[in-house]
Amino acid sequence: MAEREIVKYGENVLKQRAEEVERFDDSVRALIEEMYQVMEENHGLGLAAPQIGVPKRVFVYDSEDGPHALINPRLIKGSGEQISVEGCLSIPGLQGEVKRYETVTVEGLNENGKKVRIRAQGLLARVFQHEMDHLDGTLFVDKADPDTLQLVGQEEVDVSEE
Repeated sequence: MAEREIVKYGENVLKQRAEEVERFDDSVRALIEEMYQVMEENHGLGLAAPQIGVPKRVFVYDSEDGPHALINPRLIKGSGEQISVEGCLSIPGLQGEVKRYETVTVEGLNENGKKVRIRAQGLLARVFQHEMDHLDGTLFVDKADPDTLQLVGQEEVDVSEE
């Protein structure tokens, strides 16, 4: 079980621009491993370091081939448009429609410290944009259509005995 917990809406770290990672070292590797755990335990598609209280420009995401990380990511290009419902582990229970690029190209370092350029589309492009927003202190509610924001409750479970 991961030691860190997800920081919730209202915490200052979620509204600040995260700092560049100056050196890729064992502390960054350890942070990434912990972020993988927190993401998995909370069933997230992505997780940014500020969401666990670490103001660094790192995010992790889960793609079809397992978890990966991007360090100091930069959006190189975005095209097309998609509008879809988003939520956030830092704002549990709230969802709303957000307009994003359909396709993005990002650059950064991967979980091995190697420079990468990734072209993503659809859901993965949305995840990249959502997590990169976190690194700039922007939350999905800042970009969501206010008329679409709604609270979604947990499924009610009947625990009565029959």
